[in-house]
Amino acid sequence: MEDVLALVEARLRTALGEPDARAAVTFLGTDRIEVLRFMDRDGDIVRYATLGMSAHPMADPTAALADPVKGPRAELVLSVRGGLADTDKVLRPLAVLAASPQVEGVVVAPGASLDVGDPLWPSAPFSSVLVAEPGGLVEDLELDAPRDPVRFLPLLPMTSNEAAWKRVHGAQELQERWLTHATDLRDPLRRSVTLD
Repeated sequence: MEDVLALVEARLRTALGEPDARAAVTFLGTDRIEVLRFMDRDGDIVRYATLGMSAHPMADPTAALADPVKGPRAELVLSVRGGLADTDKVLRPLAVLAASPQVEGVVVAPGASLDVGDPLWPSAPFSSVLVAEPGGLVEDLELDAPRDPVRFLPLLPMTSNEAAWKRVHGAQELQERWLTHATDLRDPLRRSVTLD
C-alpha cells in the first residue's frame, strides 16, 4: 500500500508541481485519505487531488470476494478557478468521495455520478460531480503486474438540474451540452447549462 501511494504522490508532483497544502481525513473502518492542493503557476487554477483511494483495488460489489491485488485503482482530481469561492472547504467532500469504494463498495469509473448530499463548498451550486475520462491532466500510473494502473479521474461539478438531466440522457449528452454552450466547468459559481 505504502509503495503505491508514494508512486501516486510522485506522479501528482510531476504533473502538477509541489502541493501547497494537504489535509487528511479518516473515516471509521477505512484507511486515511489525504487531499493535496496544487496552485498553477499563475495562481488562476486550484487543483485538489486525493491520495489514498488507490491504495487498494476497487472491488465489484457483486463479487463474492474482493481481490486484494487485481482491480481498478484511481484517485480523484478537481480543478476550479481560484479566488472566486471558498473552495478549500471541498477537502472533506472529496475525501468522502475517495473513501466511497471502501465504505460503499462502489467502483468509481468515467461516466459515473457521485453525490455528497451537501454543497461541495459553502454556497456552491453543486453537490455532485461527473467522473470524466482520465489521461489528460495526469497520465495513468502503471504498476507492476498483476496490479492494474492507477487512473487519475477528473471530477466535473454538476448542478442538481444537470445531475437529474444526466440520469435521463447520460454522461455523454451532458458533456456535449456543456461543450455546445462553452460552459466554464472550472467556474465555482457557474449556473446550470441550458437544458431543453
